[in-house]
Parts: sequence; structure tokens; C-alpha cells
Amino acid sequence: MADEAVRPLDTAPGTSSWRTVDIIVTAVLGVAFGVLFWLWSLLYTAATPVFVGFPPSQAAMYGVWLLAAVVAPLIVRKPGAALFAELIGATVEALLGSHFGTTVILYGLLQGAAAELGFAAFRYRRSGWLQALLAAALAGLAAALLDFHFYYPDWTAGWKTGYLALVVSSTVVIAGIGGMALTRALRASGALSSFAAGRTRV
Repeated sequence: MADEAVRPLDTAPGTSSWRTVDIIVTAVLGVAFGVLFWLWSLLYTAATPVFVGFPPSQAAMYGVWLLAAVVAPLIVRKPGAALFAELIGATVEALLGSHFGTTVILYGLLQGAAAELGFAAFRYRRSGWLQALLAAALAGLAAALLDFHFYYPDWTAGWKTGYLALVVSSTVVIAGIGGMALTRALRASGALSSFAAGRTRV
């Protein structure tokens, strides 16, 4: 049973069954990113005075909170990986005492679901640059729309447009490009040998 749990993944695209190792690794990624999310929220709050002249510009820092939603499906390559990892990350952030409160769990749920669409659009048969960037952009879009509802409902249309553009740009650069770079680095280290991502170039 243990050997079966850690055997290399069948590289056939679109495989939807989850192995034990897939669940464990996705959960571990979620927890690790959750700690990062919590630390980043502290830095984000501390940096707020820097952006007081034009508050929407702080959205340039946003992409870190979407990393789990891109990295997990690039590694595990299973339907639901983005949602699973991002939701766990958000839950860990909330449990650690995020000043954003339990609202971050809703963010994790919707951001993860939005990122799933970037891979679902290709029926989970491809995991490359296009899928990573699309997933990041869609997750960023979901995050910005939630922010407009919870935090910035009274902003002008101009500020909202600028904020939306910056959030999506940040998530594409940090979560999309950065997530791909992190996945490649892990592949090069041999840490992904039990996954298709560890044996194919992305």
C-alpha cells in the first residue's frame, strides 16, 4: 500500500484520480503557503503608509496570496488542486490570526475556484505557461472583485480600474511567472520525482 501511494504518477494527461501522495503534498503546500500568506499580510499592512498617495497602487503586492492556487496544480496536476491548496492556505492564515479575519477563507475558496478555470479550460490536459498565467489572472480578477465588495465599495471607477489592473498584473507576475519559476526550481532539485511535473518540462 505504501509503495502504491508514492509510485510515480501515470503521465497520461487529464488523469483525475488522486493518490495519497497527491493529497499530502497539496496539503503541505497549502500549509506552507498559508504561513507565507500570514507573514505577507503583516508586511502588507505595515507597508500601507507608503501607498497613501494612491492607495490602489498597493495592489502591486497582491500576487503572493495567489501562489498556492498556481503552484499546486502545476505540481499535482489534478482537478481541484488549486482550490484545495489555496483554501488550506487561507485557512491557515486565518488560524494564525490574520487581521483580515475569517474573510480570508472565502477569498481562498473563490480564488482557488477561479484558478481552477485556467486549467479546466484545457480539460486539465496541459500544465504550462499559458495555463499558469491564465489561472493567475482569473484568480486575481476574483480577488479584486471581492475587495471591491468588502473593502472598497466607495472608490471611484478610475481607482477601481487601476486597482483591478494592478491586482491582475501582480498575480500574473508573482503567482503566474513566479509560480512557474518555483515549480521549475523544484523539478531541477529532484523534489518532484513522484509527479509528472518532475519528469516533463514546463
